[in-house]
Amino acid sequence: MIPKYRKQFNQEFSQEKYEQFKEILKQKSGLEPAFRISESPLFLTKKFESKLIDASESIIDQIKNLPDETLQKAIPDNCRVPNDTKQPHFFTIDFGICKSENGEIEPQLIELQAFPSLYAFQKVFEDTFCEVYPFLSEIKNKMPHEEFKNYMKDLILGNENPENVILLEIYPEKQKTAIDFVLTEKLLGIKTVCLTKLKKEGKKLFYENDGKLTEIKRIYNRVIFDELDRIPDLKTEFDFREDIDVTWVTHPNWFFKVSKFLLPLLQHQFVPKSYFLHEFPESENLENFVLKPLFSFAGSGVNLNPTKEITDAIEDKEDYILQRKVTYEPVFQDINGEFSKAEIRLLYIWRENDERPILLENLGRMTKAAMVNVDFNKKDAIWIGSSNAFFAEE
Repeated sequence: MIPKYRKQFNQEFSQEKYEQFKEILKQKSGLEPAFRISESPLFLTKKFESKLIDASESIIDQIKNLPDETLQKAIPDNCRVPNDTKQPHFFTIDFGICKSENGEIEPQLIELQAFPSLYAFQKVFEDTFCEVYPFLSEIKNKMPHEEFKNYMKDLILGNENPENVILLEIYPEKQKTAIDFVLTEKLLGIKTVCLTKLKKEGKKLFYENDGKLTEIKRIYNRVIFDELDRIPDLKTEFDFREDIDVTWVTHPNWFFKVSKFLLPLLQHQFVPKSYFLHEFPESENLENFVLKPLFSFAGSGVNLNPTKEITDAIEDKEDYILQRKVTYEPVFQDINGEFSKAEIRLLYIWRENDERPILLENLGRMTKAAMVNVDFNKKDAIWIGSSNAFFAEE
């Protein structure tokens, strides 16, 4: 996208540097990343960045203006957690990098979530790109590491001592995002705790911290609540639906409220038209749409080519949406002259007393397959996997 930086990166790139890059990430965290790391960052123009921000700010305005009763409809009754909050602590928004009918590269909304992503990892990821390729420092995120750290501390720790704050996950050591958990621990001085290890006494939760039972006052929640039902023989002392004396960061209800459920309600030139399946108009052509279940994660259940037979057979049509297809544009040239497509996720935080969220970082995902998921790529493909975007003038 920006020939100057793409040319310099591709000239400087080597397999040795890629291995060095991954080794530095491993040294900083003590873990091998459990997902594929792309060899290359995304280079995007400031003009494209402005389009991203414009779309995001419009979407934030629209969400803020939605009545609470509309958002409450998104929460399945069996997943409703007490003590809801007026806004989420996190807001992440995914855009595909596409080409418009008049040939301009533009973002198109793919998905949005009020759920934490790889915040700690992405900051380290960006810094590591700059260590291995020093010329990238001139176009890196302007936010200093200390400022980023302070924002995250303010958001997640609040006024509590780190020992009274935990990162909560189910079997964290088995998660692909474990490297982010370790880097979050280093960043904030908190512990990662498995849901099965929580102790409950009355309305209070505790965990064992260096042999001492310690009260939990804030939970940085990384558990995807609706996935718990799929884990066989899960034994816990605590159920999410219980009324407890903790502050959720972010409250589990927001996982449902800011989700695919909102897509049919949003309007913007960079927001593809979407419908709930039970409201899909006959005037639209099914071939132009992607079928997505409301309650799924990491692309599971998505059908790129739905047919009338498939949609007619779905009984719970209120739990599916049809989203107009967008065409990802292959614009990221690798060293072999082939091109990758990509998505970019903007990582916002939304502090409890702030009117609007604050953009901290971004996350890129590169692919050469039909879906932006490394599992669908050829084994020997390059310029695929997790990445980071750098913005510069053309």
